[in-house]
Amino acid sequence: MSTLLLTHSSFLAHDTGPGHPERPDRIRAIDKVLSHELFDSLVREEAPLRDDVEEQILLAHPEGHLAGMRGLAEASLKTPRHIDGDTVISAGTWEAALRSVGAGLAAVDAVMTGRMANAFCEVRPPGHHAEANRAMGFCLFSNAAIAGLYARKKHGAERIAVVDFDVHHGNGTQNIFWSDRDLFYGSTHEMPLFPGTGAARETGVGNITNAPLRAGDGGERFREAFESRILPGLHNFGPDIVIISAGFDAHENDPLANLRLVEADYLWATEKLADLARRHSNGRIVSMLEGGYDLTSLARSVAVHVRALMDAGT
Repeated sequence: MSTLLLTHSSFLAHDTGPGHPERPDRIRAIDKVLSHELFDSLVREEAPLRDDVEEQILLAHPEGHLAGMRGLAEASLKTPRHIDGDTVISAGTWEAALRSVGAGLAAVDAVMTGRMANAFCEVRPPGHHAEANRAMGFCLFSNAAIAGLYARKKHGAERIAVVDFDVHHGNGTQNIFWSDRDLFYGSTHEMPLFPGTGAARETGVGNITNAPLRAGDGGERFREAFESRILPGLHNFGPDIVIISAGFDAHENDPLANLRLVEADYLWATEKLADLARRHSNGRIVSMLEGGYDLTSLARSVAVHVRALMDAGT
């Protein structure tokens, strides 16, 4: 089986304004690196604008949140609107946000039916900071959480896991998964750092595993946290599908944080997750892009991550 790549030109139209780190050039940098012949065997499909996308958003968000985002999107057609100092809705945002969710849904369909071994969703805006009732941190909808809940609803997956190695804690995914024992959330992240959540004591109903790192920590400490906390928690959970919140802003060159990961660390983590997915979930992985703001480091890190997914799928 093959690895599926889902993306769309609409992600370039989500305009966050001059100087914003979460910018369209992130997609351009990834497109360029994935155009290399090493990635010729990727199955490339457009992130869809699905008729049922709003119905699936309601798996993770109440109607009021969806309606609020829709209203802001309509108001932004002429002038961009700021939800907060970081989170912007412009004329192109609504389609991009819906296609970001749609990419996760299509990826879940592909891996749960066995059409593809695994999938990478090259999307923006990202999702893991969006709580059930609140958009924040560049995020409108919780892309990974929606994908996981959809896997349960549509395909009968009983145990859904999201593993997040973005440098910022995924407070939104944790918020949505908090009280459901059949939903696992595991995160490595720098702390203290935005959004201020992610302490080890935050465990939900035993389904949340946080492994906070300190500023200056590098690959050795990251791998130790992964092997001592994230992977054992995931193994004990026994997921039917693994969803990766794939943020690459823990890289040593990233401007928004202070960890010191390099490409080899992302390769290692992806291989570890792929091995666990083979044992528990028939290799089913859906990876969704989150952060990563130094363009060169982002592109190189995505390249090793996707290459590892391709190798795992063969």
